[in-house]
Amino acid sequence: MFENQSVLITGAANGIGYAAARQFAAMGARVFLNDLDADACAKSTQSIREDGNTAWSLPGNITESETPQSLIQQVIDQCGELNILVNNAGFTWDGMLHKMSDNQWQRIQDVHVTAPFRLIRALAQVWRPLAKKEAETDQPHPHRCIVNVSSTSGLHGNIGQINYASAKMAVIGMTKTVAREWGRFGIRCNAVAFGYIDTRLTRSTDEGHVLTIEGQSIALGIPPKVREASLSAIPLERAGTPEEAAAGILLMASPLASYITGHTLEVTGGLGI
Repeated sequence: MFENQSVLITGAANGIGYAAARQFAAMGARVFLNDLDADACAKSTQSIREDGNTAWSLPGNITESETPQSLIQQVIDQCGELNILVNNAGFTWDGMLHKMSDNQWQRIQDVHVTAPFRLIRALAQVWRPLAKKEAETDQPHPHRCIVNVSSTSGLHGNIGQINYASAKMAVIGMTKTVAREWGRFGIRCNAVAFGYIDTRLTRSTDEGHVLTIEGQSIALGIPPKVREASLSAIPLERAGTPEEAAAGILLMASPLASYITGHTLEVTGGLGI
């Protein structure tokens, strides 16, 4: 389904991003994995290659202003084109509104909103001129699309996640705007909003998952009682797997969604209906 197409996925060393990278590669795509954790990124890339598929590791911090442009250029240099961008990278740093620091707020906006914006802006320098030339010469537009990762927290809000919920709602606004601006170039932009997917962001805080950002340790996960109550509210009565979540990304990036743009697909097991 994705033969000879190039795909860039941020936050691709673990969880949903890694599952998506494996699925894209298994369907013929040339996959570029980006992640803050260089070692994990290299390991995940190697695993995909050992399956006989094509992948490259592009580690880097997407919140640094020069990284988005660099990532896009590296893909173009390697393959000559980029067909699919998946803005997946992110993390949670929870806290009640009245206790949240400016730093806690801003870091979440940087990774979930500003970094995807910069990646899309960098991609505009490549895609828009090509699409204009194709239109002028009556050539069909090749497959080009963006999939942004959002969350049910953005759709409905969530206690203790004012920073994350605000950022993920901003992703939906970004998605709709890109769809409106770039539709005339044959470029689609959609979002996928996840509910409880079994990753280190949604597992119990008792498991002790920690993310280190510039020397600062950030505890990941959900308090056990809160997690139990939330899972019980899901009609399918379980968390989703990273593979099930990744399937939503592939669906929106695939030819099956060729007339879908500006849409937010909920992959939630029914949570929030």
